[in-house]
Amino acid sequence: MSKPATDVSNLRPHTLKEYIGQKNIIKTLAMFIHAVKQRGAVSEHILFYGPPGIGKTTLAHVIAHELSGDIKITSGAAITKGGDLAAILTNLKDNDVLFIDEIHRMPKIVEEMFYPVLEDYFLDIIIGKGPSARTLRLPVPKITIVGATTKLALLSAPLRDRFGLILRLDYYKSDDMIQIIERSSKILNLPITKKAASEISKRARGTPRIANRILKRARDMFEVNKHEVVDEELLIKLFSLLEIDEYGLANIDMQYLNLLGVKFMDTPVGVETIAMSLSEDKRTIEEFIEPYLLQLGLIRKTSRGRVLTKKALDHLHIKKPRKNAEQERLV
Repeated sequence: MSKPATDVSNLRPHTLKEYIGQKNIIKTLAMFIHAVKQRGAVSEHILFYGPPGIGKTTLAHVIAHELSGDIKITSGAAITKGGDLAAILTNLKDNDVLFIDEIHRMPKIVEEMFYPVLEDYFLDIIIGKGPSARTLRLPVPKITIVGATTKLALLSAPLRDRFGLILRLDYYKSDDMIQIIERSSKILNLPITKKAASEISKRARGTPRIANRILKRARDMFEVNKHEVVDEELLIKLFSLLEIDEYGLANIDMQYLNLLGVKFMDTPVGVETIAMSLSEDKRTIEEFIEPYLLQLGLIRKTSRGRVLTKKALDHLHIKKPRKNAEQERLV
């Protein structure tokens, strides 16, 4: 039996060549990095947007590695005042990457201070108050600023327009997901069959973060039960334990579908009613549960509420009742 790595290895790729998927984005970044190296100076900053878990932070690490610089990671919500921004910027050097996750959460006052940094590599700090106040202009190293957001619409137009590259990351295709899973299992020294990698891919929602999470739990079962290889037999037990079905639906997703299909008999239901019935926050329903169900084509949003599709009814083994003659006449 092969023994897996005892530590949790870093599964992130370090170079553009190692990166799997997002082919057009990788080509664009390769051209950008080549141009930066040729000019010897950074001229554009990058904004990534798309669903969580699909590689925005990883790409920021890759860019820093390709530019031979260090990476500083922060989030929009963590920069609450100008002093926070100044402290971060003064600790950077040329060719470094400043990665700001959830950049749409940056306060307006900090955002406005950020404009000259993006455009001219200067930070303007106001010293004093009232008539005696003066502006101190501090030079900023020639860094690459990489912003990331899951909600592009919440980013103000002036901030968004100051990024030279705006790139959308999408969910990964099945073939790319299988390659990512096989690469991660190799790093973890975890033997896995092609079929097992395919089964994990089906349940990973096109998201590498979820695939790697499942793979690490497979690794736990591999070690505890002393398996020879991660195969279908191991995964059947694992998916049952994690309550993940063949569509990648978790327990809360199935509760959602059963609520609409069984409790409300597939009649339109408003999101507030769904949230109260599941004892979940409305935002959790709209931002965490529903996007994947919509992506799979299991639910529809109508003016009267959410309803299940035929695909969802088939998955739940619910037969839609036929209308009787009186109902047919009234339609």
